[in-house]
Amino acid sequence: MMTIWKKFLDGMPEYLARHYWWAYLWRPAIWLFDHQPIINLILFGQYQRLLKQTLRCLENLPIGRFLQLTCVYGKLTPTLLSHLGDQPLYLVDVAGAQLEASRKKLTPAQRTQLITARMNAESLAFADNSFSTILIFFLLHEMPVAARQRTLAETMRVLQPGGRLVITEYGEEPTEHWIYRLRGLRKQLLFWEPFLQDFWREDICLMLQDEAGKLGKTLQQVEKHPVYGGFYRVLVFEMDA
Repeated sequence: MMTIWKKFLDGMPEYLARHYWWAYLWRPAIWLFDHQPIINLILFGQYQRLLKQTLRCLENLPIGRFLQLTCVYGKLTPTLLSHLGDQPLYLVDVAGAQLEASRKKLTPAQRTQLITARMNAESLAFADNSFSTILIFFLLHEMPVAARQRTLAETMRVLQPGGRLVITEYGEEPTEHWIYRLRGLRKQLLFWEPFLQDFWREDICLMLQDEAGKLGKTLQQVEKHPVYGGFYRVLVFEMDA
């Protein structure tokens, strides 16, 4: 009997189909998880705070194109489109069903403002220095180390000099946070998020700077905003012009 996850491969990264088919590829789950109370529950009631802090970090953007790297459950994309005014938003995701779900949440005017493409974040079909702003919202912790590094390398490649990168994610390993200290709760979290432990222990800033350096670019971390006692964080980076 075929393992369920193999039915969802169809051009998907194996880790995504194997570990997250039930959350991002199965259409009933896409419907279920894209309800605000569910999203807020998953993020321990912090979704609105994370959204507001992310939007604050996207004020006074450099002139140029804006990329949201992969779809997100909830109201991030429609809120972001309203935040951008008439500026187009490029949205890529490896799952066509996720792109469809994102478009369904938009007004007719917003649908004309959104430019979607099915792409793997590890291998973006964009030219070098294509975007002045890139947003990555709760993606990196769901990737194994090698996939995460390739995604960060691609991000550095397509981010232009003078550009801004905003990453909203889990914080560094929160050993003193109550969620972490409750062993049973921590084990449940790591069961559903099998790559989170490695992500907690990685230096994302150093990884980004290393990847930028390989391209002859220089990246600086300019802001760091802990959320919920540092369990989450919003990081802002700028590429030297």
